[in-house]
Amino acid sequence: MELRELAIKKLEERGVKLTDIADITHELQGRYLEGITCDECLDMVNQVLDKREVIHTILTGIAIDEVAEKELIEKEICDLIRADNGLYGMDEILALGITNLFGSIALTNFGYVDKNKPGIIGKVDREGKEHIRCHTFLDDIIGAIAASAAARLAHNKEDIKEAL
Repeated sequence: MELRELAIKKLEERGVKLTDIADITHELQGRYLEGITCDECLDMVNQVLDKREVIHTILTGIAIDEVAEKELIEKEICDLIRADNGLYGMDEILALGITNLFGSIALTNFGYVDKNKPGIIGKVDREGKEHIRCHTFLDDIIGAIAASAAARLAHNKEDIKEAL
């Protein structure tokens, strides 16, 4: 299995479909891009997933969540990850690696979704806070993918305007 397929499979195993991420992308850009469809947003999500760095981030973040969930690392580190304290920050740092590939719009979009936790981000965040599963890294990775897909849409819109 290639790494891209594995990353998508791991997302799905954690309860996240690409259409869930596309819905957040649509929420981010729908008010700015009249007539944008969920299919176009899903296409942008897939384009974000075409980058090797994004795939590596997904696989790494989910692996850290799973190791903490199974308590396979030192208790102190495990507790730190599972608590998902706002001051921990390593989860956001990993996710920012994705947004940095797509520019300042992706970064500001990420700040918005990290704070507001729309859609599937809120669901996985609640599961983590309720200790159902450890999603400390996953919620931020989802947000970074959606934010980056929204940035791609914004940049594509500007490219079309300039071409006209």
